[in-house]
Amino acid sequence: MAAPLVILVHGLWMSGFELGVLKHRLEHEGGLRALAFSYPSIAGSMADHVRSLVDFARAQRAEDLHFIGHSLGGLVILRALQSTDDLPPGRAVLLGTPLQGSKTAQGVARLLPFGKALLGAAVHEEIIECESREWTGHREIGVIAGAMGLGLGRLFADLQAEHDGTVLVEETRLPGAKDHLVLHTSHTGMLFSQEVADQSAHFLAHGEFRKAAG
Repeated sequence: MAAPLVILVHGLWMSGFELGVLKHRLEHEGGLRALAFSYPSIAGSMADHVRSLVDFARAQRAEDLHFIGHSLGGLVILRALQSTDDLPPGRAVLLGTPLQGSKTAQGVARLLPFGKALLGAAVHEEIIECESREWTGHREIGVIAGAMGLGLGRLFADLQAEHDGTVLVEETRLPGAKDHLVLHTSHTGMLFSQEVADQSAHFLAHGEFRKAAG
């Protein structure tokens, strides 16, 4: 029997190459097959990204199909899963995804010349001008947030509460999600974290994160 397949979706200003370490760990330690999905995060709209991801997912041959998305990639996954119900069963993990908007993104758009163009249409649609979001689909979703406040987010927003350097922990909350976990990692550091890889694989297998004893 083939190992379950997980599609990895990168975030803003990335190409998918950055997912290499996570992909290696999921395959060699998590017992999964992993494929990276690449999309033009700045150039296209969210509808464009969703259509491309759904087409990519439908083209795969897998009995179990999971998703892991970092930052904006998590929103692409969420929108894709909301748009279709005909994919093989599986779960999804969202890493540092600003599910309830992002003060940092709003600050970049407001403070930088050409800030909106720099972030792209999808971020403007889904993060800067977003409404309160919840999950009502059948697929179980887990969310990992970071609490190591290392990053440039503080240059653009007043990040007083717990954050990963870019996204506030409270911005990663998703009513209707199966589980939520806060780890000591930064926004970009999630992609290289052994614990993030382990916890993601655990959720995909069991529908919950592995909590520390006590």
